[in-house]
Amino acid sequence: MNIAICTLGCKVNQYETQAMETELVRRGHTLVPFDGPADAYLINTCTVTAVSDKKSRQLIRRAQKQAPHALVGVCGCYAQTAPEAVAALGVDLVAGTGGRMAFLDDLERLAEDRQAARFAGEPVVHVDNALRRRAFEQLPAGGLEGRTRAMLKVEDGCVNFCTYCIIPYARGPIRSLPLEEAKVQAARLAAEGYKEIVLTGIEISSWGMDFRDGSGLADLVEGICQAAPGLRVRLGSLEPRTVTEDFCRRLARLPNLCPHFHLSMQSGCDAVLKRMNRKYDTQRYYESVRLLRVSFDRPGITTDLIVGFPGETEAEFTETLAFVEKCAFTAMHIFPYSRRTGTPAAAMDGQTPNAVKEDRAHRAGALAKKLEEAYLDGWVGHTLPVLFEEEKDGLWRGHAPNYVEVYAPGEALHNVEKTVKITERQGSRLIAVIAAPATPSGDRSN
Repeated sequence: MNIAICTLGCKVNQYETQAMETELVRRGHTLVPFDGPADAYLINTCTVTAVSDKKSRQLIRRAQKQAPHALVGVCGCYAQTAPEAVAALGVDLVAGTGGRMAFLDDLERLAEDRQAARFAGEPVVHVDNALRRRAFEQLPAGGLEGRTRAMLKVEDGCVNFCTYCIIPYARGPIRSLPLEEAKVQAARLAAEGYKEIVLTGIEISSWGMDFRDGSGLADLVEGICQAAPGLRVRLGSLEPRTVTEDFCRRLARLPNLCPHFHLSMQSGCDAVLKRMNRKYDTQRYYESVRLLRVSFDRPGITTDLIVGFPGETEAEFTETLAFVEKCAFTAMHIFPYSRRTGTPAAAMDGQTPNAVKEDRAHRAGALAKKLEEAYLDGWVGHTLPVLFEEEKDGLWRGHAPNYVEVYAPGEALHNVEKTVKITERQGSRLIAVIAAPATPSGDRSN
């Protein structure tokens, strides 16, 4: 079949889609663009906000309109939490957040039934609601041909139950990829030619908790870095309390670990953090920032921020802005609070008007831009190793270990790491030239 896939949401969803793509190609199917004709459309949904649910429904209707006779299969977090609503949209197949390979089996079986005129027309709904009994689902890691960066999912599930978040109900409790399997997969990705992997999960900071043997994220990162020493290893989002002196000391010894740390924050006000049921306060959060800057050379420290959470006053938002400036983040993702049915925050008093949320998002964004530009300006005149990914606008685009985006002229640089000298900043990207290699000792040529 010609199969089109569209993915909404986080890197875990992207990883799981990538795994399905790899498996579909292995089974002999052809991947085609989602905005064109196909025999089947697969939509991997997100449900983190009500807006995400709406986007999922829009994609389903778009696929049905593009090719009325095509099969439409829906999986992911929205399908897990609202399978009846998804089925009512007239799709052919509904699955949740597990059993990806069984989902593909069902798709192929439906296609065969349709060809043999056995297709009943009723949607097939296979959503496993026994989240607490699930094991970690191992999927093929990597990506399709031509990519430089692979994702390796090492953890699934979350038990934090932040008051604004529906994901624990969609993903279930913590499940971890065993360390030895993680090392094997990392070594295999390196052998396949990838130059960087991103460790991803719903909350990778919880890796190993389900083993109940004292294992933690630092053990995993050490094992992966040592199993694939030629591979750049990048971490996904971290819970701030993960960052301790021991964590930093151990990770700073790993030469192939990227010094880029995404510390989930959500608010810089203790009162708001408490209403969110976050498990840290600003003092503990800032200690993590300080430890990272002491342990690594000018690391990239990025974060998420929710503005307009229920009850957030102007004074509390001002407190958040001051804390953001104190942390001096290198980049930020800023989200106006989105009311999500089924979460405690949706029923809280003091829901913030949309106009106020938009104004606060704009003000936070302006501060984030100022901080990002200051960080990037500090790299002008310095050198950085850059892994180049694609040619764009006449220059090669890539990322440094600290995740800053760099553009440089060159030839055939795809999946090649080069040391560059930064010459200027243009907006949120750095412009560079390939640095001349050092003259070998004893070479007296002119």
